[in-house]
Amino acid sequence: MTNLAELEVGFDIPAAIGMDESEIQTPCLILDLDALERNIVKMGDYARAHGMRHRVHGKMHKSVDVAMLQERLGGAVGVCCQKVSEAEVFARGGIKDVLVSNQVRDPLKIDRLARIPLTGARTIVCVDDIDNVADLSAAAQKNGTQLECFVEIDCGAGRCGVTTTQDVVRIAQAIDAAPGLKFAGIQAYQGAMQHMDAYADRKAKLDIAIAQVRDAVEGLKAASLDPELVSGGGTGSYYFESNSGVYNELQCGSYAFMDADYGRILDENGQRIDQGEWENALFILTSVMSHAKADKAICDAGLKAQSVDSGLPVVFGRDDVKYIKCSDEHGVIEDPHGVLKINDRLRLVPGHCDPTCNVHDWYVGVRGGKVEALWPVSARGKAY
Repeated sequence: MTNLAELEVGFDIPAAIGMDESEIQTPCLILDLDALERNIVKMGDYARAHGMRHRVHGKMHKSVDVAMLQERLGGAVGVCCQKVSEAEVFARGGIKDVLVSNQVRDPLKIDRLARIPLTGARTIVCVDDIDNVADLSAAAQKNGTQLECFVEIDCGAGRCGVTTTQDVVRIAQAIDAAPGLKFAGIQAYQGAMQHMDAYADRKAKLDIAIAQVRDAVEGLKAASLDPELVSGGGTGSYYFESNSGVYNELQCGSYAFMDADYGRILDENGQRIDQGEWENALFILTSVMSHAKADKAICDAGLKAQSVDSGLPVVFGRDDVKYIKCSDEHGVIEDPHGVLKINDRLRLVPGHCDPTCNVHDWYVGVRGGKVEALWPVSARGKAY
């Protein structure tokens, strides 16, 4: 546990509890705690009303503190991780139900995975190759633990996963027969359609996926392997999975923070989801550092403060200025009327929250213009 009293503002951390927002060192990540809590409660209420478990996606925020908040306020049952190193951080931090929603094939990583249950955390991993089963079984037996396994279905993302019910059943049977392993269900996350703008287009993709998953569930039941969990669903699709009659666990992540790329997609009524469904809670706080050009302000949030794989950030709450390009240390803001001044602060909504969070050490939680919380990005850089 980090001792905040031993850290110095501006050297190790960007802020101190009780500080005014105007004093926070930039660029840094800030969280609007009111908006974050409303998002978490809203998703928790939705999941409960639809009889769904919600396993939050830890790869989005990489924060034990945020995951604990999602459990406390939103009734989350645990986390998804994409890497063994992420899973280790969350398990050590006290999360008791951890899914590595990915394949683990390297022998050393498999051994580390098999030790995670020693922390007291239920540990689940995805499998899409029958040859992986023996290695997982051997590691679980060596460490005296149990690993649970999801068979992963490629239901449209075109990445990992098998595509036929026959393969799902075959791998599930191998898991069920392997010492130290338990067949727990199906991983069926359709990631390729999450950011499609139109609701109808997303629904069409999910209709295909749901039919595929339903067939796999029926095949498993016919083989006396009724899956405990059928898991999937993201911020752009959770309403389809939760009303499918097939899925019983959601894996939403970005809903809690929101970003510019997710924000632009449209709900059933044609409204942007960041204008009705979810609130922006995550921002890059940046300061104006130069205005030598009359029509351009330069801020201190460039490429090293964010990921732009899904587009540039959007200046929150303003239409008189626009973030137009960036280099390593600088962001260029179009300011045609010269309204910005040196040291003015702007909140930027990042294009893609997940990789943006991964380049920062801290979240600064703000409420009512004051710093209320400082949370480390606990699993930052855990890419192995």
